[in-house]
Amino acid sequence: MDSIHKTRNLQYKKTIEAKRLYEQRCRDKDEAEQAVHRSSNLVTPKQQEKLFVKLAQAKSALEDSDRMYQNNINALEKIREEWQNEHIKACEFFESQECERINYFRNAMWLHVNQLSEGCVKNDDNYEEIRKALEQCSIGNDIECFVHIRKTGNLPPVPIVYENYYSTEKKTGPRRSQVPAPGTRPQMPIPSSEPGDANYASVDGYSLIHPH
Repeated sequence: MDSIHKTRNLQYKKTIEAKRLYEQRCRDKDEAEQAVHRSSNLVTPKQQEKLFVKLAQAKSALEDSDRMYQNNINALEKIREEWQNEHIKACEFFESQECERINYFRNAMWLHVNQLSEGCVKNDDNYEEIRKALEQCSIGNDIECFVHIRKTGNLPPVPIVYENYYSTEKKTGPRRSQVPAPGTRPQMPIPSSEPGDANYASVDGYSLIHPH
């Protein structure tokens, strides 16, 4: 397309130059004819002959320039037709490409929007299921269910009471096992007395009994 466009411009310049030369030859021929008519009775036969020779040369040059001008016009027309055909082909090709491009993007966007719309519909259905489930939610029932599953008993643990080791031993006989009952705090062990050490107890408000 670019090459034939340059060729057309070059031929156009040649045609314009041929036209200019043709018009100049026409003016030269007209001037030669006028010179012959003006001097028909005023010049000698020899001068008259020169004028006729000049007129003949002007006519010959006019014929050559006219033929060259017509040839350039014909050549320019052929190039113009070829350029026009190529231009039409290029426009049709570009139009076809543009149609394919628009059609591709239109279909791609259509498909993308349909996918988004389908996803929105599915999400809305899921949200509706969640809303229905939330409508069945009961705070009181949920709390009762949690308590029923995680409860450790119906009564609170019994309080820890003070137990005097010696008083308990006198009443019950042999020392009971020191394993704490379930739900009670284990009793701290009483340190044993070694020979020469003080005996530890808690009787009548005393916390220390000196050795015998």
